[in-house]
Amino acid sequence: MPDSSFIASLLADQADLSAVERFAQRHAQATEPSLSPHYRDLVPLTAPRPGEQYAFAVDLDACTGCKACVTACHSLNGLDPDESWRRVGTLVGEEAHGGAVLQTVTMACHHCADPGCLRGCPVGAYDKDGLTGIVRHLDDQCIGCRYCEMMCPYDVPQYSVSRGIVRKCDMCHGRLAAGEAPACVQACPNESIRIRVVPTQAVPTLRMADAPASSLTRPTTRYRSRRRNATRWQAIDAEQATPADAHGPLVAMLTASQLAVGLLVASLAGSAWLPPERTSALAAVGGLVLLLGLAASLRHLGRPSKAWRAFLGLRTSWLSREIVAFGGLAALAGAYVASAWGTGPTSVSSLALGSAAAAVGLAGVACSAMVYHATGRRLWHFVSSGGQFFGTTATLGAAGLGLAATASAPAVAATCAAGVALVTVLKLAGFVALLCCDTGRETLPIARTARLLRGRLRALSVLRLTAAALVLPLAAGLAGGNWLAAALVFATTLAGESIERMLFFRAISPARMPGSL
Repeated sequence: MPDSSFIASLLADQADLSAVERFAQRHAQATEPSLSPHYRDLVPLTAPRPGEQYAFAVDLDACTGCKACVTACHSLNGLDPDESWRRVGTLVGEEAHGGAVLQTVTMACHHCADPGCLRGCPVGAYDKDGLTGIVRHLDDQCIGCRYCEMMCPYDVPQYSVSRGIVRKCDMCHGRLAAGEAPACVQACPNESIRIRVVPTQAVPTLRMADAPASSLTRPTTRYRSRRRNATRWQAIDAEQATPADAHGPLVAMLTASQLAVGLLVASLAGSAWLPPERTSALAAVGGLVLLLGLAASLRHLGRPSKAWRAFLGLRTSWLSREIVAFGGLAALAGAYVASAWGTGPTSVSSLALGSAAAAVGLAGVACSAMVYHATGRRLWHFVSSGGQFFGTTATLGAAGLGLAATASAPAVAATCAAGVALVTVLKLAGFVALLCCDTGRETLPIARTARLLRGRLRALSVLRLTAAALVLPLAAGLAGGNWLAAALVFATTLAGESIERMLFFRAISPARMPGSL
């Protein structure tokens, strides 16, 4: 027979509360008031009211950079090996007595009050929940255009090559709906990440060194730190300048669409001086180039078969407007070419169709500039991008018209040569000014771009300068009626403008959240 006292002791041990249970019981009974400041809920106990939403709250002083949050997010959401919805970056600063101080920063989607990804998406693949304020990505709607990557100043959307779509943090909304904390919140050993309810209309400024302006999207994440004595904070990678994605299909589309518009306008403008067959040929080449550019743009999509849905974002997305404008231009250009070959380029119907095509084409170029202006990146401001795009349209159109007018209209060829030379000089001056930019603050986006152009992108910069320099003497030959010089002006100008589009994408270095080591 076992000892009854031994059995009784075992039963007593089983009936005893664990340390966690005793802590919870004492807290619930308020028998230990001193515990209250040290015990807080990781998620709100009530849903947001109208005018409120969920938001991440991060205690920077508690974050040690262990990346448990990154691992938990990756594991729970089944992310690809090179995919990460939460990252850990690093800030460095200087204390009052001169010593250095380091602070790690955990970051994910800020679930902005005015999300740029939602505004920019051409197919409505983003949704901001009316109750929780969580910005979710609808995978089945996405066409993989990656425009949301440009619209988000915080590098949140992540493109999945295997799926052909982008994906992002959704604050584990399914867990929140069940009263559970998101994976990153639950995994943090120091409870540095929490979920809080914030007023949507009174979102505070995101105070973070080198972070993009909060006015772009009004991020809701709240960062807190008690290190008020430290100054001169900056991201540890603030001075690093890395070339951005090349976006080859977009380079081809932009160059081709601007060339096409230039040739269509040139065909319309030259109809009074050139033989009908030459202006008709200009229009036909312009229409064909446009179709080739639109076809090239499909290669930029992860799901090109769903490209027809791109008009759904017409109300808010400049990308949708650009697509609709160039789609309409393709139809008008086809009708204009057919009319010019059938009734002649000077007939009333041809002039009407040509004028409509030119107007829609120029509107499409303006939409292209606004696509990049809307991202809030300084070097993609409408003045800069619009100047480049309309400059390309003008110089390629003038070069094409000069080539067509070389033998039959010397005065027109000379005027075109002057126009090509003028636009080339203006664009060359702007490029040289950017190359020589020295702001004194190496962390500014414009300074990083200048370093890229002088450093890792030096070969492309030299080619751009060389092409521009060659155009000027060749333009003199075009003005003199030399057919070979005219052909070389067109080819060299096209090459230079194509290189400019490559640098447009590769040399951009915008402000961003602190990067990881």
